Amino acid sequence: MNYSSILVFFKDQDKEYVGFATLPNQVHRKSVKKGFDFTLMVAGESGLGKSTLVNSLFLTDLYKDRKLLNAEERITQTVEITKHTVDIEEKGVKLKLTIVDTPGFGDAVNNTECWKSVADYIDQQFEQYFRDESGLNRKNIQDNRVHCCLYFISPFGHGLRPLDVEFMKALHEKVNIVPVLAKADTLTPSEVKKKKIKIREEIEQYGIKIYQFPDCDSDEDEEFKQQDLELKESIPFAVIGSNTVVEAKGKRVRGRLYPWGIVEVENSAHCDFVKLRNMLVRTHMQDLKDVTRETHYENYRAQCIQSMTRMVVKEQPPLHQLEDEAL
Repeated sequence: MNYSSILVFFKDQDKEYVGFATLPNQVHRKSVKKGFDFTLMVAGESGLGKSTLVNSLFLTDLYKDRKLLNAEERITQTVEITKHTVDIEEKGVKLKLTIVDTPGFGDAVNNTECWKSVADYIDQQFEQYFRDESGLNRKNIQDNRVHCCLYFISPFGHGLRPLDVEFMKALHEKVNIVPVLAKADTLTPSEVKKKKIKIREEIEQYGIKIYQFPDCDSDEDEEFKQQDLELKESIPFAVIGSNTVVEAKGKRVRGRLYPWGIVEVENSAHCDFVKLRNMLVRTHMQDLKDVTRETHYENYRAQCIQSMTRMVVKEQPPLHQLEDEAL
């Protein structure tokens, strides 16, 4: 059989194809086998429901061994960084989730540069990854880079406090910041709306670069475009956390029971919890990792290489000295 007859044979076979259409399936199988990792940082002053929200988001108890401090101990406590890692499996897909907490942040009388240890931690993870990436054995590099920072804003006040502005401006070029309006059940719906507008205006006014949702492709369906628009308009996410199951209208739901009624955590009419969870887990987790790798880490890597190059140039003797030695 010659070459032309082979071509004719394949043209006649409508269902025949080369096979590269199965590449996504191959990538999917390999990724599922390897598993995924995600590092989420939570920051904000004590008492804003950070621990409760994290437990609610991932349906796990990450803080069972936590020691609660009294008011006097909290005032003298310095900012420390704590890590909690848990392996979660859902429908055969494994996720290694690392939560980086910042107890002591914003609790002292003098909070000058209390964000510095948080910024140093993020840089240390970049540095470790850069060292591993530049080493000889690059096969099993642990990725501990912080992919997202949920920053909790207090509902008590008229918008962003100076500490909020300082923290976000210090970190916005190192990590994806997602602002969260904490304890939304302490505000009326109209107060939530006004506070969101005020916070968005102040974020723009102070030049703070929070995480930007990627624009929808033109071929996306209308439902996805609408969901994306709702996410963008929800910033900062007004959230309520609860690990308590209560009964509402004959159904058992996670929520908070008050004398005047029940606040349901997973009811979109009550808060933005579901939107935040969908954004973090279902729709934008990979984009948060991509932005970390392609923007924040690349900026750090470029600075490292530039400083290393300057050091090498500084250590080299002048050209005329090399010429004299050669003579």
